[in-house]
Amino acid sequence: MQNIKNQQGMSFFSWLVILVLIAFFASAAFKLIPHYMDNRALDKAIMAVEKDKATGDKIDTVGDLYTHINKSMQVNAIRDLKIDDIMTVNKVNNDYLIHLKYEQREPLIKNIDLVVTFDKEYRVRAQ
Repeated sequence: MQNIKNQQGMSFFSWLVILVLIAFFASAAFKLIPHYMDNRALDKAIMAVEKDKATGDKIDTVGDLYTHINKSMQVNAIRDLKIDDIMTVNKVNNDYLIHLKYEQREPLIKNIDLVVTFDKEYRVRAQ
């Protein structure tokens, strides 16, 4: 027969540790998810340049491409990123080579930050 003390389950401190861990990871997730959503919106905006030929927005120059993506950033409420700092564009024939590279920092606890880095290259045909 086993002792009844061994069958009581988790103690108060065990539950407290589990709750603190859940709160820590939930806090980190809630701080990082908006950055991933902004990156996904930027990804869709860049890929939409190729698909949105029917909208009438003609993209002939690199400046037109910047303007198109900047409008999309305004619509998606991406205000903490500047398009000139995060994106470089080169035009090769009818293709645009776009390099999207940036990092975002979120403070977690005092001097501990969460850092996410995004680095992706695109080849988009605008015409």
